[in-house]
Amino acid sequence: MTTFTTRITEMYTLQQPDPNYVVNVSWEVTGVDGTYTASIGGNTRFNSADQVGAFIPYASLTEAIVIGWIPESDITSAQACVQGQIDSKITPPVSPANTALPW
Repeated sequence: MTTFTTRITEMYTLQQPDPNYVVNVSWEVTGVDGTYTASIGGNTRFNSADQVGAFIPYASLTEAIVIGWIPESDITSAQACVQGQIDSKITPPVSPANTALPW
């Protein structure tokens, strides 16, 4: 069974409409399945017009809050990609070989 973790790796801000308003985050999903590990990065942009709820000052943000802003479908898609990488490590894909002609 694969255990997934998501972490924020970078945050980009503007000073409008509020000080240190987060407009872009880079994130990474990592999966661990026994001895196999894989990861993939992602990026999410935010627009103040789409803000839901009250503004949270930058100093009060936590990683969990910011991860909650990332669409769940993006995280799920990243987890599926990571699982595919792990599955390929566990059972490497078989590729056809270019075999010399018998004549």
